Formats: sequence, C-alpha cells, structure tokens
Amino acid sequence: MQHPDMVRRLALVSGGFAQNGFYPEMLPMQAQVNAGMADIMKDTPMYQSYAAIAPNPEEFPTLLDRMGDFMRRPYDWSADVKKLTMPVMLVYGDSDMFRPEHIVEFYQLLGGGLKDAGWMREHMSQNRLAILPDLTHYEVFMAPEVARTVRSFLDGKSGAKSWAEQVEPQN
Repeated sequence: MQHPDMVRRLALVSGGFAQNGFYPEMLPMQAQVNAGMADIMKDTPMYQSYAAIAPNPEEFPTLLDRMGDFMRRPYDWSADVKKLTMPVMLVYGDSDMFRPEHIVEFYQLLGGGLKDAGWMREHMSQNRLAILPDLTHYEVFMAPEVARTVRSFLDGKSGAKSWAEQVEPQN
C-alpha cells in the first residue's frame, strides 16, 4: 500500500483488511499470544515450521511477542485497500479463520464482484478471488493448489476462455 508503483501484481493468501474479519471467538485467543507460550508450542506445526527455516530458532519467543502485540491492536485498512491499483488475487481456504463475508467484502473493496462479468468477459474485474476447498488458514500456505492458482495470475495470464470462445464452431 505504501509503494503500489513497485508492485506489478499482488497475491494475498489468507489475509484480512480489518480485525473484525476474524471470527469473534478468535480475538481473545489472539490477545493471549506472547513469549510465555513458547514452551507449550514446541510440539506444534507452527514451531516446527519456524525451527526448520529460522536462522535463530531460539528467537521463537520474540516472534510470539511481536505476533501478540500486532494481534491485540485493532486495525481497519479498508480505505487503503481501495488505493491498490495493481491486479490483486485473494486466496483463502474454505474453512479459513476469516469470515466469508469479510473475504467477499475485501474482494469488493478491490472492485471485484460488483457486477456480472458479461458474456464476453467485458466487465471482468482485474482482481481475482479464490476460495480453495478443504483447507484451513493453517494449511493453505503449504497447499500445492495455491501455487497452481496464483501462477497464471502472477504471470498475467488467464486460463479461462470466454463463453463465446468455448462454443465457436469448429472448422
């Protein structure tokens, strides 16, 4: 949002634009995240993933403190979302931690889903929304479907043909 001229295309995976996008029961749990949880999290996939790639795995408590600080702060970037001019793809799991209505509102703030795309895709938004089946917020980042979904978008290509292109008479 600070340097949109530096970004050609943007793919956001399982992210929200406002704190109210989370399911309400998530907020008290997020508010409790801090370094004191580090020991009990040693057996979790979050810690194991962090330890596998972090240059200093002993910094995990610091990560938890910073995450907790961020998650306790209310935020609403809806005005900033409208300033994004590059094509944006939003990707979520169908069982994500973000509420479906928040996901749709995010897409609409970007200008997507506001009207029918038309028979010839003449009103198609430059932005895309993908909700991948059988995935949660915690799994979506490692799902091979994400790479397959965003690759053509990031390359500036569409794999879809218009209705007219699909029914053209074969010569």
